[in-house]
Amino acid sequence: MEIKFFKPTVSHIKDMQTLVKPEVDSGKILLRTEDEMANTIRSYIVVSVDGKMAGFTALHIHSSRLAEVRSLIISKEFRGLKLGKKLVEACIEEGRKYELSQILSLTYEQGFFESIGFRKIEKEDIPEHKIWADCIRCKLFPICEEIAMVYDL
Repeated sequence: MEIKFFKPTVSHIKDMQTLVKPEVDSGKILLRTEDEMANTIRSYIVVSVDGKMAGFTALHIHSSRLAEVRSLIISKEFRGLKLGKKLVEACIEEGRKYELSQILSLTYEQGFFESIGFRKIEKEDIPEHKIWADCIRCKLFPICEEIAMVYDL
């Protein structure tokens, strides 16, 4: 089994949107349009297994101290291989490279992020309140059940 992590190009966007569509439809992941994804393509990391796209995530930088893990998805076909963990760890390394202080995640998967070293915080304590601009676009807004978690670099 060949596992590869790589930075996508705009030609990967359609496949990325197809992969994440079930989670977008359920409201668990926020819809990102093709243009939004193209605009932020440098923030994404993709993982493939034997040449097939297995998942991706993005590290979105909010400020000189804070970034956010966004749109983490692993295809059901490839779950259980710890690919999600490896994607988040790649985001952490990228955060260190950029000399950030913290990485944020808004998630329904508290245990998963705790296993990587994230800790729960109150949403009101999230620094850099500009992240809330995305929330109004969510299907579940204003009834948000996501858990705010941070990783200190």
